[in-house]
Amino acid sequence: MMTDFSTISVDKVNFVFMNLIKTGMEDSFRHKGLRKKLVDLIRSKGITDKDVLSAIDKVPRHLFMDSSFINFSYSDQAFPIGSGQTISQPYTVAFQTSLLEIKPMDKVLEVGTGSGYQTAVLLEMGAKVYTIERQRELFLKAQSALNLLGYKPHFFYGDGYEGIPAYQPYDKILVTAAAPNVPDKLLEQLKVGGKLIIPVGGNTGQSMVKIVRESETGFVRTEHGAFTFVPLLKGKAGK
Repeated sequence: MMTDFSTISVDKVNFVFMNLIKTGMEDSFRHKGLRKKLVDLIRSKGITDKDVLSAIDKVPRHLFMDSSFINFSYSDQAFPIGSGQTISQPYTVAFQTSLLEIKPMDKVLEVGTGSGYQTAVLLEMGAKVYTIERQRELFLKAQSALNLLGYKPHFFYGDGYEGIPAYQPYDKILVTAAAPNVPDKLLEQLKVGGKLIIPVGGNTGQSMVKIVRESETGFVRTEHGAFTFVPLLKGKAGK
């Protein structure tokens, strides 16, 4: 059973906001300059979608990271965020997002909210995002960070393998952790003409898979290179 937490208490937001101020975590000119260098790096690696690059340029990645890694926020690397999860490498975020071909007002299901960084990138591109996270600690942290920055996705705490059937069908589905196979329930929630992006494989590496639903029963699958993601786990974790 999933829980929809689309709002968060004012007291909690204010608490997080004051902590950000105290620790000097503003979005400074220095941070913006570092983001532009990151965008240039991602572009040099082959990302050409201008809307994706613009979103990466706008989202303050350092505000989604543990304070221990703040100085490395705009390195093109993945970093731990707790609960055995990571904030994805910016190139990987850009690559997956490019494969989705987001259009304004697309209804997007994101499986694995994580830090909330990928969520923010999708929202910057004009998508309407329904995001689900199984780790309660990460769910609450991402909700706080996104709301603080003015982002308003639809938040759900639940099992990503189940998707969010109440709001199907989705124009696009993005899975941010690796599954051994594409979950059938996610395919069922994809609209005809829609696209699903998911890393598929085991612990030693995965292939980035794109699935296009061409009809009620017809799906076309293509593979787009090797990646390494944390595993997509079933059930909910935390209380």
